[in-house]
Amino acid sequence: MYKQVIIVIKDLKMSPGKTSAQVAHASVGALKNTDKKVREAWEREGAKKVVLQVSTREELLEIKQKSKRLPTSLIKDAGMTELPPGTITCLGIGPDSDEEIDKITGSLKLLD
Repeated sequence: MYKQVIIVIKDLKMSPGKTSAQVAHASVGALKNTDKKVREAWEREGAKKVVLQVSTREELLEIKQKSKRLPTSLIKDAGMTELPPGTITCLGIGPDSDEEIDKITGSLKLLD
C-alpha cells in the first residue's frame, strides 16, 4: 500500500559505493519530510523501497516538479569524493501510497 522511491541519475556514472550513499541520503531525507501516520504505516508494512533510474538531471528535475504534493528530498553532493560540489545525484519520493507514487514514476526503469 505504501512505498518509497529513490531515483538516481544514471549518466553520472557514480561508483556502486557512491550511488549507495546517495540513495541512502535521499531515502532518509524524504522520510524526514513524511507525515508521521504515513511513515508509521509504511514501516508496519515492511518499509518498501524501490530504486529507479533516469538518464539526465533534467529528467530528474521534471519528476521533482511533478512530485510537489509528495514528500521529497533532492540530493546535491558535497563534492568530497567523485563529483563536483552541488551535483544533483538523486531524488527520494515518499513514502506515500503506491498509487500516488506510480502516477509519477511508474514508467521508469529499475536501477541497473
